[in-house]
Amino acid sequence: MMKLSRLMLAAVAVCGTSAVMAQSSVTIYGRVNTTIEHQKTGKESKTGMFNNNSRIGFKGVEDLGNGLKAGFQLEAGFGSDDGSGPLTFKRQSEVNLSGNFGMVRLGNFYPESYYATSDYIGMHNHETGSSSDQLYYDAAWFDGNLDGNRTGNKVAYRTPTFNNFWAEASVSLHEKANNPVVKVNKNAYDLAANYNNGPLSLGAGYSYWNSNYQAALRGLYTFGQFTVGAYYQRNKDDNAILGAGAGTRNNFRLSGMYVLNASEFHVNVGRANSWSKVDDSAATQWTLGYNYNLSKRTKVYTYYTKVNNGKNASYGYATKDENNNVIRANGLNTSSFAVGVRHNF
Repeated sequence: MMKLSRLMLAAVAVCGTSAVMAQSSVTIYGRVNTTIEHQKTGKESKTGMFNNNSRIGFKGVEDLGNGLKAGFQLEAGFGSDDGSGPLTFKRQSEVNLSGNFGMVRLGNFYPESYYATSDYIGMHNHETGSSSDQLYYDAAWFDGNLDGNRTGNKVAYRTPTFNNFWAEASVSLHEKANNPVVKVNKNAYDLAANYNNGPLSLGAGYSYWNSNYQAALRGLYTFGQFTVGAYYQRNKDDNAILGAGAGTRNNFRLSGMYVLNASEFHVNVGRANSWSKVDDSAATQWTLGYNYNLSKRTKVYTYYTKVNNGKNASYGYATKDENNNVIRANGLNTSSFAVGVRHNF
């Protein structure tokens, strides 16, 4: 009798576990993206292997019933070229609740204003590595030589999708950081909107931090084997880049892709005009790329990218000399020729 009771309890436990597992799921995902590149900054050049934003992530969702769901996402970057870490979840670490009302997100995650605009246009290598958009600027996200990356301590609300449209608003709480730099204890705000209808995709983004802002509009259209896109960004800098402020600037980018069977041919060009208070601070970036898709998850690719800086501009990725010192200075042009492999899992 005791043996039978134990069997019944075990059966109940298994059934209960199965019921719970049926209502929740966890997915492991990631990307390994590595290039061999010849990079040049000014007169200094270097050939080596480079990581292109490789990452591993975990995401899950639990059905709470009545249309309510709880979810989480943890994402960590790592060096695919040398295996370096550590694996910390600074790329993304959030918990969320979603339902008919939309979604509430808490934690650390990149601004949706970026995904709605610049990220859509960087099609050839998914906005990673040396060929990523070097001219896009957001003081509410980037360091600006002040209090670091402001993507954490974030509260966001995302609307449900209505007629192919959805939007998200977020605030990053400063939590009174003990920083000697003046005026860093400010919340950062981010707004994004997206509209997707077949071949047409539109986006808009706005962010604000400590009197500095950026606003951008984006459009993307696919017709047959061609995809064309563009975005325009307006910036105002009061104290993030320079203590006295760099003023305002306009930034835009055009991109195109032609698909032929497993091949993709890419071209894009971006132009950042001079800051209104910094003479000769304009820059131009252009990129030519080719991707060959071995499968839906794996591709080999090559590209050439170059940033031409004005006398007082220092856009572009930072290369290092033979002593591992960062090379970046006003007026230096940067370029890179790369061959790479990218695999998603």
